[in-house]
Amino acid sequence: MIIAERKPLAEIIAMIGDNRKILLVGCRSCAAVCMAGGDREVAALAEALRLYAQVHSLDWKISETAVERQCEKEWAKEVGETADCGLILSLGCGVGVQFLQEASTVPVFPALNTSNMGGPEEQGIYLEKCGGCGDCTLHLTGGICPVARCAKSLLNGPCGGSQDGKCEVNPDTPCAWQAIYDSLQRLQRLSLLKEIIPPKDWRSSHAGGPRKIVRPQMVLSEDEKKIKEGLE
Repeated sequence: MIIAERKPLAEIIAMIGDNRKILLVGCRSCAAVCMAGGDREVAALAEALRLYAQVHSLDWKISETAVERQCEKEWAKEVGETADCGLILSLGCGVGVQFLQEASTVPVFPALNTSNMGGPEEQGIYLEKCGGCGDCTLHLTGGICPVARCAKSLLNGPCGGSQDGKCEVNPDTPCAWQAIYDSLQRLQRLSLLKEIIPPKDWRSSHAGGPRKIVRPQMVLSEDEKKIKEGLE
């Protein structure tokens, strides 16, 4: 899932500026799971903004809503076309912000900072797990992503700074390659360490520009698009 965290309240207030009619839009998908943008977080931010407006005698009108996923056009369009406000604050990931803005004629600003792709390690603690490189080698590394979890994204073993299973970048950060070794040992596949992973072709990552996946069986023909538009 995508992991995000709320921007500092002062930064959000600065973004609002002179706008008086503000709509907060949450996302009940990833942002809700990482406790950054679900219904509860939307309500908490709305209350904080109302309190700030009251203390500073600001005539802010703040409303709230949430959709299942901001990153799908249908839900984004539902909000964007009906929003009666001067500014939308999105409590979704960066993708959600962009979809909402495409569907809306008023500015859409991010209330969250999108961090990474990962998951919960334990209650309230989230760890980056995937670098989204577009060339997955998890079958060779015991199910642990060296691109995301190694500070240097090394593909063939640890660097010289790894000591006692910890990363030289931070003594509290486990060495990804120690974790890979432990995982392969547990799986009885240590022989995979002898395989040299070739240099990665970073064109499949973001280094090659915005990425697109096309599934031909799901792409509508021009006639199908017209039929769909007619039904809508």
